Amino acid sequence: MRLDLAHIQRWIEPGSRVLDLGCGDGEFLELLREQRQVRGTGLEIDEHKITTAISRGLNIVEQDMDRGLGNFPDRSFDTVVMAHALQAVHYPDRVLEEMLRIGRQCIVTFPNFGHWRCRVHLGTRGRMPVSKFMPYHWYDTPNIHFCTVKDFEALCTDKGIRILARDVVGSPAREPLLAGAWPNLFATTAIYHITR
Repeated sequence: MRLDLAHIQRWIEPGSRVLDLGCGDGEFLELLREQRQVRGTGLEIDEHKITTAISRGLNIVEQDMDRGLGNFPDRSFDTVVMAHALQAVHYPDRVLEEMLRIGRQCIVTFPNFGHWRCRVHLGTRGRMPVSKFMPYHWYDTPNIHFCTVKDFEALCTDKGIRILARDVVGSPAREPLLAGAWPNLFATTAIYHITR
């Protein structure tokens, strides 16, 4: 399981109602159902991933979150999760607004494009980085909005979004302490627990 998903479990109350935006194959929702007894719903656009998630016995809605989430009533979930999808939607600010309308609390994770390796690679090679962590070239990446820790926090301030908690993931071997002290430079993944 990805480290960001392991970190956010503690912010999800046992027995709560959870909406997972961009749920993929449903692995995380299945884990939450088994370990935290959540009543989960997933939202996904990829047909193959939807089929896998449904085969896990999960409630999945096929929907593009860029087209809005108006089919979900206000405060219909305790927690709305969007893990590693913020950078891939066309209107991240609108999706965040919808998440906060639908859920009492939200959890967002995203790759930090301000990480020092991205900066060094771009600065020394003049090309967008390709790595094990971000294995796409600039022309085939699903990432269309390159966000940093500071960018996200500025958006939260602009939109009146309250940050309940922030956690970060650095390279496990060398950077966990540095990521906590200087997240915009050393965090590979940013994890936010937010509300209104």
